[in-house]
Amino acid sequence: MATPSNLVIVESPSKAKTIGKYLGPDYLVKASMGHLRDLPKSTMGVDLEHDFTPKYLPVSGKEDLIKELKKAAAQADTVYLATDPDREGEAISWHLKELLQLPDEKARRVTFNEITQKVVKESIAAPRDIDYDLVDAQQARRILDRIVGYQLSPLLWKKVRRGLSAGRVQSVATRLVVDRENEIRAFIPQEYWSLDVTLDRIGKPGSFVAHYFGGAKKKELENEQQVQAVINDITGKTFTVTNVKRAQKKRSAAPPFTTSTLQQEASRKLNMTPKRTMAIAQQLYEGVDVAGEGTTGLITYMRTDSLRLSDEAMAAAADFIKNRYGKEYYYGHFHVFKTKSGAQDAHEAIRPTHVELDPERIQSSLTKEQYKLYKLIWSRFLASQMANAVYDTVAIDTECAGHVFRSTHQSMKFAGFVAVYEEGRDDEAEAVGSPLPDLQEGDTADAVKIEKEQHFTQPP
Repeated sequence: MATPSNLVIVESPSKAKTIGKYLGPDYLVKASMGHLRDLPKSTMGVDLEHDFTPKYLPVSGKEDLIKELKKAAAQADTVYLATDPDREGEAISWHLKELLQLPDEKARRVTFNEITQKVVKESIAAPRDIDYDLVDAQQARRILDRIVGYQLSPLLWKKVRRGLSAGRVQSVATRLVVDRENEIRAFIPQEYWSLDVTLDRIGKPGSFVAHYFGGAKKKELENEQQVQAVINDITGKTFTVTNVKRAQKKRSAAPPFTTSTLQQEASRKLNMTPKRTMAIAQQLYEGVDVAGEGTTGLITYMRTDSLRLSDEAMAAAADFIKNRYGKEYYYGHFHVFKTKSGAQDAHEAIRPTHVELDPERIQSSLTKEQYKLYKLIWSRFLASQMANAVYDTVAIDTECAGHVFRSTHQSMKFAGFVAVYEEGRDDEAEAVGSPLPDLQEGDTADAVKIEKEQHFTQPP
């Protein structure tokens, strides 16, 4: 059998397996197993006196792998460096080029935002040079980590426990935690009271609860004396409905996931740590053996701060929504989300590579964690292209002795995207209120129960 004329180097065996399936016999795909060169473990490895020049050494224990890659590179006409499409991946490709002593014309850089046959073949057909700006950015971060961490970590070992590390991220994060803790300790709680009345309609069936609102403008009850004054005013008097406002409220779907929002939602809904979330997402990106499909990359690259989606992905979602849920559940056109200023927008938002591979269809091919995270990503993406949820809302003002009490309720009229996905919340969900009787302006009611409760504002 002829030796393949092209060598493709990726970071992991699972990624190598997926890509090898798409490229065919002319391509030998090997895994570097991450970095093959790094700063030494036992010394600083950065020359602080001469422009912070780093000293890189081959990673201990990877000698046989380096030897194997050098041999394969020498036999290949072209070496495609196909590590992850981020700073770290760019740096690994550069280290490979230096370590394997590849000339510029032989070393070609390729990246895959998603590991599908179409994208892999398109990327291999359009390689580029290594982006040295990205390499320099990664080196700057690595060197800063070393300068800060090498001098700070021993302090942690001495004062807290051995094995802890401190660097450019942990040090700043600690400062943020301390600043917030000081805010919490300095917080002075403010007292406030709620006042609720249960009302029975006069001459008509139906009771309802109304909450103290104030007067023409909203007013807070700041102490028990103010509450008691209101109670004295309304006791034994008739309440009159002064305003009934009915409306429709629309709610849009959340945008598809970025790295940070995926970590937050996986923590809320799946109780996964950010580290575990990213490890499982990496598996879904690199490829999973799916029954009937073979090894398949299931999601796009999971390190991104962009909300951008490709037209192709949004068109596929539109067809899927119309076929499964009906035309009325589709947003009507591509739902484009604006990426926040300052985001790098190098990659798409996190989404499934094939929306037709719905989670239930491939559940038997996934681990429990892979299934849960894939379902979260798939559902969020699909919902982002679905119609708004529509709610019927009603707000009723009831007045007594110059005091206004308000009752509210909302009910779902059309599920829209909520049929597929609803975003989790860290704070308390908005109260929808109890169902209300069919009240009209001028209706009267008597108070059958008055409840007061003391509250205090909470620190950040």
